Amino acid sequence: MTTPRRFLAALVLLLTALTPVLVPGTAEAHTSPVPGPIKAMASLGDSITRGFNACGFYLDCPSRSWSTGSGPVNSHYLRLQAANPSLTAYNDAKTGAKVADIPGQAEKAVSQRVDYVTIMVGANDACTPSEAAMTSVAAYEAAFRTALQTLTTGLPNVTIFIASIPDIKRLWEVGKDHKAARAAWATLRICQSLLDNPRSTDRADVERRDRVLARVVDFNLVAEKVCAEYATCRNDGGAVFTHRFELSDVSHWDYFHPNATGQKLLADLTYPTNDDR
Repeated sequence: MTTPRRFLAALVLLLTALTPVLVPGTAEAHTSPVPGPIKAMASLGDSITRGFNACGFYLDCPSRSWSTGSGPVNSHYLRLQAANPSLTAYNDAKTGAKVADIPGQAEKAVSQRVDYVTIMVGANDACTPSEAAMTSVAAYEAAFRTALQTLTTGLPNVTIFIASIPDIKRLWEVGKDHKAARAAWATLRICQSLLDNPRSTDRADVERRDRVLARVVDFNLVAEKVCAEYATCRNDGGAVFTHRFELSDVSHWDYFHPNATGQKLLADLTYPTNDDR
């Protein structure tokens, strides 16, 4: 398992260089097997986990979810189903959710008596109408910690998997020179804390983007740190964050949410590979 110290060192180098470029493989995914067979699982998170825009225009597409999807994305659910054909999956994520919503989603998962939970949350805490509106690191940690306490208290044997927040500055990098992407970001007012004035090279805009990226880094470090406090929690070691996705991996309706290809990529990045299921 990648230690918080090792992951922190890699991310400190990132911030020191003030660049979104990360070498794939900087962090290693945690590859311990999921205890099984799993009888029921739940996914917690936001629009990414709901598969928003992955199968239709401005629609939730949970069948395309990287976690609990039943469609052609080879989700965690479909991979675990090989060991238990009667596996039940609940998608408790909600489009627009922030980390403050995760404790409530955790309570729902407890009521569903699941034994495997995936969590990816934080994009909406950094992607806000303005930089000032971003969730503080302290607030993120408090809510995240409450969610894990809720899960482990209500479900002592639950296995929890934490997926890192994608590098949203990479989205700006691959889309800033694409006319349709810029139009979508401006018209739909998407992630203006980061994507406002996307072609500007003014110092204020450059530094603003770096601060948004730094907040995502901090959120990921918090999630990894809190996860490490629980024996049944594991994380992707930054695999999602460090992956350099392409514009072809996101919806061409909003140039923000993962399309079906992007959802499959998330599943491939986050599912353990060195297990014996």
